[in-house]
Amino acid sequence: MRDSLGAATISVNWIIKICVIGYIDMRFTLRQLQVFVAVAQHQSVSRAASVLALSQSAASTSITELERQSSCQLFDRAGKRLSLNALGHQLLPQAVALLDQAKEIEDLLNGKSGFGSLAVGATLTIGNYLATLLIGSFMQRHPESQVKLHVQNTVHIVQQVAHHEIDLGLIEGDCNHPDLEVQPWVADELVVFCAPQHPLARQGRADIATLAREAWILREQGSGTRLTFDQAMRHHRAQLDIRLELEHTEAIKRAVESGLGIGCISRLALRDAFRRGSLVAVETPELDLMRQFYFIWHKQKYQTSAMREFLELCRHFTAGVTRSDEIVLPPIA
Repeated sequence: MRDSLGAATISVNWIIKICVIGYIDMRFTLRQLQVFVAVAQHQSVSRAASVLALSQSAASTSITELERQSSCQLFDRAGKRLSLNALGHQLLPQAVALLDQAKEIEDLLNGKSGFGSLAVGATLTIGNYLATLLIGSFMQRHPESQVKLHVQNTVHIVQQVAHHEIDLGLIEGDCNHPDLEVQPWVADELVVFCAPQHPLARQGRADIATLAREAWILREQGSGTRLTFDQAMRHHRAQLDIRLELEHTEAIKRAVESGLGIGCISRLALRDAFRRGSLVAVETPELDLMRQFYFIWHKQKYQTSAMREFLELCRHFTAGVTRSDEIVLPPIA
């Protein structure tokens, strides 16, 4: 068997069997896998070494030894830049899963409950209006846990989950990445809105011809909100006067309040403004502005107890709710 493992075509499954089941002596350490994952994510030995608090020479030696011991190459090298080759891409999700399981074992041996670290990515609407409260509630239940929240648009969250940079994503709109598991969470609706002094506020509704004549304040390309809007207006996008593209919903709300144009974002982000009367909804019966919030994670991701518990908490908060703006989140004491 040792002779067959010497070939460069050694399979990842054999590598994992060697490590976990122990058919033969373990050929690598968890530290080597840790360095491998960091280099894969940062595409640089120096950046990986910095993240892991190692010297650059120690990180470089770790990768060299891992490849030498397994008799296979995991990276393509172009100067100082390292990118995963085909075998490296196969190994990455399994290495991440093994490290996650090892961390749970370490926590249990140290007398912890098993709810260790969790890295959650959320798109802006979810991050601003739901995720922080959900994470607060989770950490109240599990004060020993360490949770990091990354708030970015949908494209960036999908990339981070696909590259194993975060454990779980909470996104707005569709995701078709072949490596990701996508599960529906709760429905969400976009709504067109304007300032109280805008002519559309008195009318209360608008057809597509009217909307095409207005100046728009919209989310940036790559956001789930913009994707849903563009799909709804796909036959009329060339006619639109897009005055501003902004990355934050609060900035869009302020711009619309000041009379710069009309906007279209999640009803969840507008419910307080509608209640105060600082912004007014404009009904658009010709537009389909419904979408879905989703959970996403890598298909080969090992689900830690923290990840399972957080998903269960999210589902519990939306139980019996048909749309995101109907969610009632309990206050955090």
